Amino acid sequence: MRRLLLLVGAIVLVDLMFYAAITPLLPWYADRFDLSKTGAGVLAGSYAAGTLLASLPSGWLATRLGVRRTVVIGVGIMAVSSVGFAFGQSIAMLDAMRFLQGVGGACTWAGGLGWLLSVTPADERGTTIGKALSAALFGLLLGPALGALAREIGPEGPFTAVGVLGLGLMVAALRMPAPAVPVAVDRPLARALRHGVVRFGMVVVMVPALVFGVIEVLVPLELDRLGATSIAIAAVFLVASAIEAGVQLLAGKATDRHGRIWPLRIGFAGAVLFMLALPLPQVAWVFAIVTTVGCVVTGAVNTPAMTLLSDGIESARLDQGFGFALTNLVWAGGQVVGTVAGGALAGATSDAFVYLALAGICGLTLAGVIRAGHRRRPDYAPAR
Repeated sequence: MRRLLLLVGAIVLVDLMFYAAITPLLPWYADRFDLSKTGAGVLAGSYAAGTLLASLPSGWLATRLGVRRTVVIGVGIMAVSSVGFAFGQSIAMLDAMRFLQGVGGACTWAGGLGWLLSVTPADERGTTIGKALSAALFGLLLGPALGALAREIGPEGPFTAVGVLGLGLMVAALRMPAPAVPVAVDRPLARALRHGVVRFGMVVVMVPALVFGVIEVLVPLELDRLGATSIAIAAVFLVASAIEAGVQLLAGKATDRHGRIWPLRIGFAGAVLFMLALPLPQVAWVFAIVTTVGCVVTGAVNTPAMTLLSDGIESARLDQGFGFALTNLVWAGGQVVGTVAGGALAGATSDAFVYLALAGICGLTLAGVIRAGHRRRPDYAPAR
């Protein structure tokens, strides 16, 4: 169990490191290729688009070929796309490599987290997911630093190194004993969507992804407009990820001890306040502080949200690999809408309009969470 957790943690760390490296690079690529906010959103959102397209196929792979083979396929794609991005000389090539990276990410998350949760007791599920997300956040922590380094010395060396590291993890996964391939279920998506907890879990996973999709595009551009350097932009997301990595561990323990609802209430209430506050600062350092605090609070939603969705998958008698394929689907859907549509809407109106719209969406989700808590269903309670 410990070796598997370390392996899965390392894989999601590297995957998220490449994903987050775009943050300080986005203004640089926007200047280099003369990108509009919509074009910048496409580059940032290509990863999520790849994950969205590959989410259900990755679940199919996990249930047909097994979670270990799915992980190996995903890490291999990750390694190839990292090197391709390193040497990309056109925006089309960069968009394509980010898209391919998202495909690999769908496979690594469906296979890796499905593998991990298949051997985790229900009453430790939140803690386990919290540990995995904490490792992923260290990837988000290192990603902006990687992007800042790539901006200073060129992307070839840093992103090639990520590809080589991915190949090493692929070898490590092949050396782990493979679990049994689960029994395939006919029409698993239809079965999942008939289950109320699964549907609710999909919503609470998607909304924070929508928020972070918007933040990923608009915040770096706004910090750049306010005069922040690429190092400063990277530092904002680095600090936020460092704090959130610890918060995810606490959120996991709270989710197992107190149930799924209370952590979700706190996280979504914080997200509403974050979105309402974000249009206000007009000084770079104040904007950076608001962003850091808001990202930590909103990010804390992810552990109880994914745990709740995993609970629903178990109740529906589906494989956890397919469950994380659904997680990929709704997370990527939120990211794509946030990065592409959010960037386009901000360009047509204003950043403040987008932030206020997100505050409304988070408020409606919070109301749904409160209502779910009042039902006192055992699905939302601590696992026994």
